[in-house]
Amino acid sequence: MTSGKSRSAMRALGVALGFGCLLSAAGCDYWPPALQAQIEQLRSETDTLNMEKTQLQSQVNDLAKARQDLQIRFDELSRVNREKTEVIASLQRRLDASHGKGSKTLTPSKSQANSTAKPSAKAPVKKKTTVKR
Repeated sequence: MTSGKSRSAMRALGVALGFGCLLSAAGCDYWPPALQAQIEQLRSETDTLNMEKTQLQSQVNDLAKARQDLQIRFDELSRVNREKTEVIASLQRRLDASHGKGSKTLTPSKSQANSTAKPSAKAPVKKKTTVKR
């Protein structure tokens, strides 16, 4: 009889385990009201956070696009700046060269040589007029 008891106990245990597995696989449809409220609150918070995340992602995308546009404009302005700097440098060199030529041409010219040299003998001499009293 002891072996019969142990067999029926094993059977009862097997049935209980099978019933427990069946209930856990099927799930439990009863949720306490406090737990249901907490679940709904968490779902609501999750939905709100997802909306905020979508808005922030949209802002990040807009800012990335604006950054890219500004980088393109910056690159273009840098290129124009380099070109203008080259033009200014070229004009400065031309101006310096023309000033250099101008001073070289004025140095050996006759007009400047006569004005800086002593009056020559051929130049007319001004007569002094004396005032009689």
